[in-house]
Amino acid sequence: MPDQGDVPQPTINRLPVYLRILKAAAREGLETLSSSDMERRTGISSDQIRKDLSYFGEFGKPGTGYSVATLLGRLMNIMGLDREQPAMIVGAGNLGAALTGYPGFAEWKFRVAAVYDNNWSKIGRRLWDLEIWDIQGMAQRNRKMGIEIGIIATPAEAAQAVADTMIKAGVRSILNFAPIRLEVPARIAVRNVDMTLELHVLSYRRKEKDRTAQPPKRTKPQ
Repeated sequence: MPDQGDVPQPTINRLPVYLRILKAAAREGLETLSSSDMERRTGISSDQIRKDLSYFGEFGKPGTGYSVATLLGRLMNIMGLDREQPAMIVGAGNLGAALTGYPGFAEWKFRVAAVYDNNWSKIGRRLWDLEIWDIQGMAQRNRKMGIEIGIIATPAEAAQAVADTMIKAGVRSILNFAPIRLEVPARIAVRNVDMTLELHVLSYRRKEKDRTAQPPKRTKPQ
């Protein structure tokens, strides 16, 4: 398998799409999918699909297509999803509570194993089936737990300090829901989810579609 740095980021971003349609095909009882089948299900061209998969080895047979079980298993292994991965959440507010209780994580073997906050009115209480712990004790607790995935669900002004604390505690990958750019060492993987930004983009696209849908104005002959 190539070094991750050799694989283009757009290809990596498309791998979860392939995983979802392969899981759906497995539930449907399908044994094979052609690249054309995958194109219909994803909207990604069959040429692009073949190119993306070629970064990770030889898949599929001409005239037969891809074995759903084999390709699904290989991609799960490539993405590290063939084993359970515990994660921690910092921020026990509304967003943190929703993420802690999100059932979709289990399908992909992610498990929220720890929740932290710095609010004394929340520390010691339970969030779903987890006790909310004081963020000051994260480093000591994580020496035993060994969690390497952190999810930041705090206001923007607290996010950088939270990221710094996570990294000192051994976290190597951060999913950041705070609307701020984090400064982290190059060895730390960060993905940002800015829901407000996405709504801004949707608003622009909606207005753009409204403009293009309007018939052109007619001018009176002079």
